[in-house]
Amino acid sequence: MKFCPYWLDDISPLPAESLTPVSGHYDVAVIGGGFTGLGAARRLAMNGASVVLFEAESIGHGASGRNGGHLNNGLAHSFAAACTRFGEKQATAMYHAFDNGIDTIERIIAQEQIDCDFRRSGKLKLASKPNHMAAIARDFDSVRRLADPDTTLLTRDDLQGEIGSDIFHGGMLQKKSAMMHMGKFVAGLARAAVRHGATVHQHTAVDGCVKTARGFGLKTARGEITATNVLLATGAYTSHEFNWFRRRIVPVGSFLIATRPLTDSEVAQTLPGNRTCVTTMNIGNYFRLSPDKRLIFGGRARFSARSDQTADAKGGAILRRAMIHMFPHLAEIEIDYCWGGLVDMTADRYPRAGINNGLHYAMGYSGHGAQIATHMGEIMAAQMLGQACHNPWSELPWEAVPGHSGKPWFLPIVGAYYQLKDLIS
Repeated sequence: MKFCPYWLDDISPLPAESLTPVSGHYDVAVIGGGFTGLGAARRLAMNGASVVLFEAESIGHGASGRNGGHLNNGLAHSFAAACTRFGEKQATAMYHAFDNGIDTIERIIAQEQIDCDFRRSGKLKLASKPNHMAAIARDFDSVRRLADPDTTLLTRDDLQGEIGSDIFHGGMLQKKSAMMHMGKFVAGLARAAVRHGATVHQHTAVDGCVKTARGFGLKTARGEITATNVLLATGAYTSHEFNWFRRRIVPVGSFLIATRPLTDSEVAQTLPGNRTCVTTMNIGNYFRLSPDKRLIFGGRARFSARSDQTADAKGGAILRRAMIHMFPHLAEIEIDYCWGGLVDMTADRYPRAGINNGLHYAMGYSGHGAQIATHMGEIMAAQMLGQACHNPWSELPWEAVPGHSGKPWFLPIVGAYYQLKDLIS
């Protein structure tokens, strides 16, 4: 078993970069080499801006390469609850932002000819309990009426052709949802950004960021640069240099396993519908088939801010038990990959994007960033270029999490709370 993300195991690296010292002035400096940062860098470079991107590790090292491979449209939250909180117009705009995110990915794949197994698969939201099905049905009415008529409510019997498990009580099918190979996409997006003129520095952490007469000064171990604008796109991997954001982001571990490739018979027994799937438990699971027919099965598993081999192995063991409960016929199947990563949670689980003290940012995707992060990178790029854009999160207040200084000491308490909710809901 390999303790590394399936998506990043066999990806061709970017062309070797020069190790000359970092220096100069740029229109924009981007911090973070995931979907958000690369999406912004590509758009900026295409529009003639001089742009440099710094990634502390390798491209896609963070959440962009450590997720489940889902591109699920619409809000992950209750849409009806969003309508109550924000009003129908704003809630619908938020819902459509995720739809637009998938459209943006599909457009970039076509424009840049990125081979990443993109497919509009549809997403199944599966009711784990009978009363969860009632809640899905109520949400479905609002979604279909206001935001997405291309959505279908499925009974328990309807699921027989979709999933080889009898533990669910129905669900909702959102047909715009998609899937892709995350590693191939992030590598292709990085190459596209470089091809259009962006400078990308991997393994180059930003150790300091200060305001200057020309905008900002950034310090790295390889030198210093100045930039008129800076975009922070680091999510749960935000360093202590940016404590204003760290106090508003809670890093939470998310863990995944991937089986050996399934036979055609095993696929038919497991996920004949070949869609992305999520369950309705607070500490639930998400799963799909990979392009080579592995079952990729994930979930929070443990409420921890750690993701290393020890933590990933513990999370993987929990996930294996959940997988076998759902699919008993896979009890003896080999697990080829086990990995984890950090999710950038906000207190209300809605993203945030805007400007703070002159610094542009987009983050807080709360486990649903794969489908919208590239799109938000383009929106923030358009904003810095002075172009028209619609940022659905710009008006959301963003208060610090009480008692949180960047290290989430309270996660075990939060985990126990959600475990209790799952028991009694």
